[in-house]
Amino acid sequence: MSAHFHQLAEAVLTGTSITPEDALSVLRADDAELMSVVAAAARLRRAHFGNAVKVNYLVNLKSGLCPENCNYCSQALGSNAPILKYSWLSRSEALQQAGAGLRGGASRVCLVSSGRGPSTRDIDKVVDVVAALKQEHPGVEVCACLGLLGDGQAERLKDAGVDAYNHNINTAESHHDSIVQTHTYADRVATVEKAKGAGISPCSGLIAGLGETDEQLVEALFALRELDSDSIPVNFLMPFDGTPFENTWELTPTRCLKILAMARFVCPDKEIRIAGGREMHLRSLQSTALHVANSIFLGDYLTSEGQAAEADLEMIRDGGFVVQGSAADLAQQREARDPAIRRRGAGTDVLPNA
Repeated sequence: MSAHFHQLAEAVLTGTSITPEDALSVLRADDAELMSVVAAAARLRRAHFGNAVKVNYLVNLKSGLCPENCNYCSQALGSNAPILKYSWLSRSEALQQAGAGLRGGASRVCLVSSGRGPSTRDIDKVVDVVAALKQEHPGVEVCACLGLLGDGQAERLKDAGVDAYNHNINTAESHHDSIVQTHTYADRVATVEKAKGAGISPCSGLIAGLGETDEQLVEALFALRELDSDSIPVNFLMPFDGTPFENTWELTPTRCLKILAMARFVCPDKEIRIAGGREMHLRSLQSTALHVANSIFLGDYLTSEGQAAEADLEMIRDGGFVVQGSAADLAQQREARDPAIRRRGAGTDVLPNA
């Protein structure tokens, strides 16, 4: 069976898209074949992203008190999870939080707020933060995640300098109504399309471990491919106490690794980000997962703590990877671009290259 996964990788490298049946074979691979799956997916990761890891940093601008009833979310209506709850951070507080992540090695800051979607005043606040952030840190990428967008809001964010907009589909359309009832799957897709229409890079992903079937995981990944999401965060359910999904434990480290590998096979040239729940579910396989995924969040998440940021950076270094945009990454890029000086043929005693 090992040859099967490398044959799949070879086909993808030559431009062939895998089928849902192929994706299921990756997801259902025997654990004895795990390293073969990882090695095959790693060929795709290396072909498109080399050994660079993109580091992202979350800033939760407004936490908790959301009117939506997403059953998995600690900030949702009805959640009793003992999380931090606060209204909008001030501009200076937001800049302070973002600056910490950038100094830690992040190249993209994700500005997030709880709620169904932003009001005009909310957009004003985000625009103000983005302008200050871009002025203070030229070259930083900014991703906004503010919920369902109304008409004209994506354009305002684009004009303010927002580079990407995150709005996860979270799960397959066939499973959506079992995890949230206050908005539809179509609502989520419409927001991704609004961001794309405004010229903002679409960022949309999923949450694994919500009671979905293998087929529904495949359905969600193929939907993300159809949406042409530039970056795909793969979250693993964190079953917060006080939510409908408390005590839900469906994932193992090997299962998570296969999900990431499947994502790489389905969307070989897209940024696959190991997102929330990686420490809890991948555990000692986090570093192995970097051979498949090419992006992580640094440090803490929206309402939960992640492992120490220095441990994240150490994990990247120890795996033979470099942080995207770092001095080591730029040195590699320069080395790859430098012309090879001719030392053969005319003017030498060495045979020509012919």
